[in-house]
Amino acid sequence: MADLMKLSCNSLSFSSSILTAVSSSLNSSQRALSFSRRLHRRIVSVSDISSVAGEFLSPNPFKPGKQLSAFKIQATVTETEPPKWWERNAGPNMIDIHSTQEFLNALSQAGDKLVIVEFYGTWCASCRALFPKLCRTAEEHPDIIFLKVNFDENKPMCKSLNVKVLPNFHFYRGADGQLEAFSCSLAKFQKIKDAIALHNTARCSIGPPKGVGDLNLGSPSAPKEKQPESSST
Repeated sequence: MADLMKLSCNSLSFSSSILTAVSSSLNSSQRALSFSRRLHRRIVSVSDISSVAGEFLSPNPFKPGKQLSAFKIQATVTETEPPKWWERNAGPNMIDIHSTQEFLNALSQAGDKLVIVEFYGTWCASCRALFPKLCRTAEEHPDIIFLKVNFDENKPMCKSLNVKVLPNFHFYRGADGQLEAFSCSLAKFQKIKDAIALHNTARCSIGPPKGVGDLNLGSPSAPKEKQPESSST
């Protein structure tokens, strides 16, 4: 009887060992299967990325449709980028000036038209507040040319024209040259309207524009100077 019980215990112990081994084997198999699946997904993802990158970077004459789709996606992203505040609602008679030569050319080509030059800074809060009203004024006066001069892009020219406070406005007309110059904030915008009423009258003049100061067409190195003030009144 004792031998029978001992044999039964040994059998149970052996069975338990087998179950433990089988369980361990199953767990290992499951872990291996899980790892294999994860690895497969990663390989597929990398493959997909490589495939897309290849279609983007390498022209393929046999897949024009996919290239066109990629181009449309890029164009859509570019088109949805909002314009900067100094670019919004600018009418056809508002011209960006990027150099002294462009400034002189614009004045020369304006003929007898009234030219209003706005000197602004992209960092200037007063310039930003005033700009929408300036755009509406330009729309109301299509016969007037508005030149926009970014101070940071044209510091030597602004220094020659004695621009020290932003926003700053200069009025020019034909051979009469510079008519008026002043700084102005949104609160004093009526000053611009009064100047337009005064200077935008019928007249005839012949000759090149005068009164633009001693502007150099080159790019001489100027000594460092403090940033112009922003008009807040």
